Amino acid sequence: MRRIFLLLTVVLVAVLGVTFAVHPAEAAFSDRAKDLTKIAGVRIGKTDGNVRIVIDADRPVSYKQSVLSNPMRIVLDIQNAWIAPEAKKNTTVDSALVSGVRVAQFDATTVRIVVETSVGKDGYKIFSLDAGKPRVVMDFGAAPSGSAVKKPAQETMKPVPVQPPQTDDEDVQDADNQDQIDRDLDAITGMKGRKIAIDPGHGGSDSGAIGPTGIMEKSVTLRVSRELKRLLEAEGATVILTRTGDTEVSSKGANATSVEELEARCEIANRANADIFLSIHADAFTNREVKGTTAYYYTKGTKQSKRLADSVRTALIDSIGTVDRGTQTSNFYVVKHTDMPAILVEISFISNPDEEKMMNSPEGIKKIAQGIADGIADYFG
Repeated sequence: MRRIFLLLTVVLVAVLGVTFAVHPAEAAFSDRAKDLTKIAGVRIGKTDGNVRIVIDADRPVSYKQSVLSNPMRIVLDIQNAWIAPEAKKNTTVDSALVSGVRVAQFDATTVRIVVETSVGKDGYKIFSLDAGKPRVVMDFGAAPSGSAVKKPAQETMKPVPVQPPQTDDEDVQDADNQDQIDRDLDAITGMKGRKIAIDPGHGGSDSGAIGPTGIMEKSVTLRVSRELKRLLEAEGATVILTRTGDTEVSSKGANATSVEELEARCEIANRANADIFLSIHADAFTNREVKGTTAYYYTKGTKQSKRLADSVRTALIDSIGTVDRGTQTSNFYVVKHTDMPAILVEISFISNPDEEKMMNSPEGIKKIAQGIADGIADYFG
């Protein structure tokens, strides 16, 4: 009996030791992160003859660059930095210049970005923009006109520059150059000028599917749509929500037929002349084990609609780690009766307890919205 008691005591001490060790570790990282640059995301855009990769940071950065061969890779090590969990980690690029981009926490204070490329040493440029929103830009192929960039030096450390005093004329010239670069970035990787219609599925008297703990689909879709609107507008897009609260969209309210309700949603997008339309939903099934993410476009829809569905589905899965259920065709009213590329996204299964929990958490909502936003950016890129 004594031996059993001693054994239980040892086990309890070990468990408590692990439990209490977690919190100091988390606290230590939080303290350390205050002194590190946060890499918030990596954006990729394409134009004819150019691939531009933009690394967004919360403060000016220092970096080392190097080249690896067989296959050809450009490596960028950002010093004293950490990668945000919501940032995209691996991206396939459909380009003859760049085939893929990988982002990882290389060590405790280094974020490593690896670009798989076919260009030679004179075919790419790397430079930083420290004013306003700090970021590092990697250009592969011909740089967009107006971008004043420096030729990179191999295996060199790039410190945050200390500039000598400038004249007023030099200040004006630098501001003009910065504005031009910002315009180039917006044209390639941004949402500026895009008009996007977002349809939060269900609402009002229509709850949609209901999860095991009572979470309603209409609530999840509205929360995701609001966060998605915020993200897209921060990138310069104009966003139209078919509903902004827990209401029906049709002017007839709860008295509208299902067709009248869906027609009202399409009409909002069509009248706004939106560039794309996305209807946000959560899936459900009688078997609670079923899970995953699906994107739909109209059976007789355009190639653009399929590409939009593929882009959003892929990026969403990258963000939230759900099972890939593919892109499928459908005759859903909202993708059939809109005048622009249109898709319906089933985020995941609200009938699955784990996926319901994810969709009802603040962190889950942010990851879902970020994934969809990344997919939209990939589509326009």
